[in-house]
Amino acid sequence: MHKGKFVFAQIMEFVNRYEFDKCVERYNGDYKIRDFNCWSQFLCMTFGQLTHRESINDIITCLTAHQNSIYHLGIKQVVSISTLTRANKNRDWRIYADFASYLLSITRPLYHDDSDFALDLENTVYAFDSTTIDLCLNTFVWAKFRKTKAAIKLHTLIDVRGNLPTFIYITDAKVHDVNALDELLFENDAFYVMDKAYVDFERLFKITKSNSFFVVRAKDNLNFRCVKSQKIDKSIGLRCDQTIKLLTKKSDLNYPIYLRRIKYYDKENELLLVFLTNNFEVSAILIAMLYKQRWQVELFFKWIKQHLRIKVFWGHLPNAVKTQVWIAVCSYILIAYIKKQLDVKLSMYEMLQILSVSSFTKIPIKELFTNMSKNNENILSSNQLNFFN
Repeated sequence: MHKGKFVFAQIMEFVNRYEFDKCVERYNGDYKIRDFNCWSQFLCMTFGQLTHRESINDIITCLTAHQNSIYHLGIKQVVSISTLTRANKNRDWRIYADFASYLLSITRPLYHDDSDFALDLENTVYAFDSTTIDLCLNTFVWAKFRKTKAAIKLHTLIDVRGNLPTFIYITDAKVHDVNALDELLFENDAFYVMDKAYVDFERLFKITKSNSFFVVRAKDNLNFRCVKSQKIDKSIGLRCDQTIKLLTKKSDLNYPIYLRRIKYYDKENELLLVFLTNNFEVSAILIAMLYKQRWQVELFFKWIKQHLRIKVFWGHLPNAVKTQVWIAVCSYILIAYIKKQLDVKLSMYEMLQILSVSSFTKIPIKELFTNMSKNNENILSSNQLNFFN
């Protein structure tokens, strides 16, 4: 029998404590704190994420049930529900946002050559969109959305190579999607792929002035003049590739230079799509294929809502909500980092499911994931019918 550390403790060994403490010091997170510091808070909240706890009460109950073992998880002692709740309420959420940025900085290079991105393009490609999370109006009064409804929005920028979130901006649901563009710092030569909700020519021109590229779906009422048309191959779905000038006075003032307009017929979904871009170099079909990458951010939203604890919040105030979201993101990126470091063949979903029931197991995590991977191979190679591919 393995006599080493618990699985959860091994997971947390991948966290650079020095970098974490730098984030804490930046916002005086441990000022006048004696026992339950930010690291202990992070451990408890991450434990809740990885073991699929449903509430603060659930986290504390689970830790209390294993109180003779939690010291070996790195948690010094079981705290009260009120202590953890108060920490989430008062400690600056930016500590965990900054730490998520650090984790991302060491994880993104590992996914740069990820084979899931099939397009022949060296540029970084981002997908930007938002998702709405419904809340109880009586509890989350600060997030009022409609008369009988409260909600928040997660505005998220995804690096489509690896599906890693590089930016998350949390607002109440009344904030229009396009306003979140004001919070982005645009990367030189990167592509930003967005839906028609982000058609704001003043903001799009800022992307152009930042030496970045955008691909956005055009609105139906676009008023323009065609300056030049390129030859296209209709057999691959293209319908037109035009250089255009905006005609509406306000639009022309906000975006005074030429745009590229591409029309593409999606045969699979029977949709005629019109795109606008400021890139005149890559092929028209590549622009259309880039827009398909926007779906990655939708898949990310679906994935995190199903597998991370962000649909039910463990605190009611804005700081507590943002703290929970950012620690959930830290957990996601940490597992993505471990997946590459240990060369795990399992999916992120499978890894999280295994970790959810293995935190108090004493087995090397490399062995844990390898054994499960071998079991999956044996199942797939058996003669039984496979209903769930």
